Amino acid sequence: MNKPISITAISSISSLGTTHEDIWNSYQNGKHHISEKEVLGKPVLVSQISNGTKQEIEALRHSDSKYKSLDDTVLYAIYASRRAVKQAHWNASDNFGINIGSSRGATGLFETYHQSFIENHKAETLSSPTTTLGNISSWVAHDLQTQGPEISHSITCSTALHSVLNGIAWINSGMCDKFLVGGSEAPLTPFTIAQMQALKIYSKEKGDFPCRALDLNKTKNTMILGEGASMICLEKGATKNALATIKGFGYATEILKHNISISSDAKCFQKSMKMALGNLNPDAVDVIVMHAPGTVKGDVSEYKAIQKLFKDKMPILTSNKWKIGHTFGASGALSLELATLIIQNQKCINIPYLKPQKASKPIKNVMVNAVGFGGNAVSILLNKN
Repeated sequence: MNKPISITAISSISSLGTTHEDIWNSYQNGKHHISEKEVLGKPVLVSQISNGTKQEIEALRHSDSKYKSLDDTVLYAIYASRRAVKQAHWNASDNFGINIGSSRGATGLFETYHQSFIENHKAETLSSPTTTLGNISSWVAHDLQTQGPEISHSITCSTALHSVLNGIAWINSGMCDKFLVGGSEAPLTPFTIAQMQALKIYSKEKGDFPCRALDLNKTKNTMILGEGASMICLEKGATKNALATIKGFGYATEILKHNISISSDAKCFQKSMKMALGNLNPDAVDVIVMHAPGTVKGDVSEYKAIQKLFKDKMPILTSNKWKIGHTFGASGALSLELATLIIQNQKCINIPYLKPQKASKPIKNVMVNAVGFGGNAVSILLNKN
């Protein structure tokens, strides 16, 4: 890190809720937020936003005639962005940058428009602009009326943490003092779910915890899709109102042996975590919020990478996917939110089916991991302000 960068606000939307109080309470209750949804006539395990939150999203959709044609992915991002900017006390005149990514983008709209095309052999008028990945940041910039740079991208499941990297780069370059970063995903659609089922990684568990993220003894894949968005306000310097400070960052990409694989000991994570540590002794890391998607190979390979780097002095390990599912491009930002809450409340979130862990000293440094198909890993190290 060339210069300190502060996280001055985080706002999210997921099955946990939308307020810091509700989200923290949800994390502490030891219950998952996974339910069944009927997809093509069959029940499928998913993690959905609440009915109350859905009503708020619908109210947002009808608040502007132009918003009626937008995908949920965009509306989730607008909803969370408004709240994040308000918390940080930013004004449109600040001309802050915006970088919001998504793994899938406007999946729901794309599937609807494509079905219409198959049936009528004609594309609908707005089928192109409303289904592009650039849609998210562009509409958020429109909604917030800011004139700063806006960027959108997809780097699969590490998308949100890559947006953090971009925000850091812009701020460190001196081209911008503030950046709104994050990810948004609304993947609970028939084709997206069918794709994950075709990969044979989707959970069929019927027990108390359908997603067994970080259970290293499981013999079946238990990944479950969730929907949500998380927006993070980054500011230059160590500010007084910072929730946490970004102490380090790392990234790495592996050479692929298979379309969706990473090495058995996740060399990409070993490199990204080592880079994020910089000159810091590994012993100083108190907690790692793992990517841990709930798949057999994904969880074990990341754990082995952590073992390689931290050896016999392992930090506390946790993940939120057992509770809220895998939100693809938004997952890294939701994990970053959990890391910030852990720092703020000085309490780690245990996974009910694993041995409880308790910090023996104040929690100062928390690392967050994310990786996407193809081994594009990112690690962000947060520090208590």
